[in-house]
Amino acid sequence: MKNLTKTFLMAVMILSAGQIKAQEIALQLYSLRNEMKQDAKGTHALIPGMGIKYLEGGGTYGMEKEEYKAFLSGLGLSIVAVGAGYEALRDNPQSVIDNANSYGAKFATCTWIPHPSGQFSIKETKEAIEVFNKAGKILKDAGITLCYHPHGYEFKPYGKGVLFDEMLKNAKNYDFNMDVYWVQMGGGDPLAIMKKYPKKFPLLHLKDRAHGTPGSTDGRGDVETNVVLGTGDVDIHGLIKQAQKVGTKYLIIEDESSRSVQQIPQSVAYIKKVMAEK
Repeated sequence: MKNLTKTFLMAVMILSAGQIKAQEIALQLYSLRNEMKQDAKGTHALIPGMGIKYLEGGGTYGMEKEEYKAFLSGLGLSIVAVGAGYEALRDNPQSVIDNANSYGAKFATCTWIPHPSGQFSIKETKEAIEVFNKAGKILKDAGITLCYHPHGYEFKPYGKGVLFDEMLKNAKNYDFNMDVYWVQMGGGDPLAIMKKYPKKFPLLHLKDRAHGTPGSTDGRGDVETNVVLGTGDVDIHGLIKQAQKVGTKYLIIEDESSRSVQQIPQSVAYIKKVMAEK
């Protein structure tokens, strides 16, 4: 009996460890922005059939908040991460907390730091670090993790590295939702960064880039260069395996192309295939 109990407890511990490290596939709803304008409810209804039940969003697509939440629940969908505007984090972080709590979301992502076009510098970097650490502490105390989503302009040279290094090294109360496409667009190596800072990426935006796409350091590029995961020049395979190793919680698909409805299911299949590899 003692041996059976011991075996059972070991199995529970192994299962628990697996759950801690488990990845979930999510979708950034911006991927379906064009379709949402035509038929928000019908577009949402497509998502479960794509093999996705977790979402990054925060808007309500013209519905009242409670109506939208009930609608999502009826589809088996849930918001796990919301957007967090820079100004809101700086001036009213409680508004971000309230929005996240209304969905039961445990993550909030800031996707842009205001700056003159093409002129992101150490000045804006230091200001952002201060805003993110201050707001991140407030969000953390409320049970929400603040993440920053780079857009490529953070990879301008600074010191012995780039500006993004400063954001990583000085992140005390915030983490990162790394958009691997934009990191590569800016000249960074998303997998190398993830390996160097393995505990900083609870979320990943998985987005692949067509071969031959020119880089960009201003956070702008052709959305039609977003291709099915595993078919471009970003090491999506390596990133998924690293995410499994370090326990990244959500692998968030973001496909901004006009082909997103067709490409997203293929990207889901690719993630599942890589995750299943031994």
